[in-house]
Amino acid sequence: MNYQRILICILIMALVTYIVRMLPLAIFKKKINNRFIKSFLAYVPYAVLAAMTFPEILYSTANLYSACFGLLTALLLAYKNKGLLIVALGSTAAVFVAEQLIHLLA
Repeated sequence: MNYQRILICILIMALVTYIVRMLPLAIFKKKINNRFIKSFLAYVPYAVLAAMTFPEILYSTANLYSACFGLLTALLLAYKNKGLLIVALGSTAAVFVAEQLIHLLA
């Protein structure tokens, strides 16, 4: 009985995933020429990624201050057009230093 329920859940999840991916292909058969819709769709992945990762950035460390320090470091490095690896390593190092200073001062 339990295996049947798990199998049904997996099938329902697969169906929902398939429908979400298949519907745009079935609905929009012609190429989208509207500039507004094309630009809107171009920014959707970035908006979704930001909405998923931003809360985790603030609550992924032991202290909110160190998380904010890492976030500011990442924003500064990204603003200066540094690569993804440099931004990730720089913000990680900033969080590490901030955590060590917080433990030292506390």
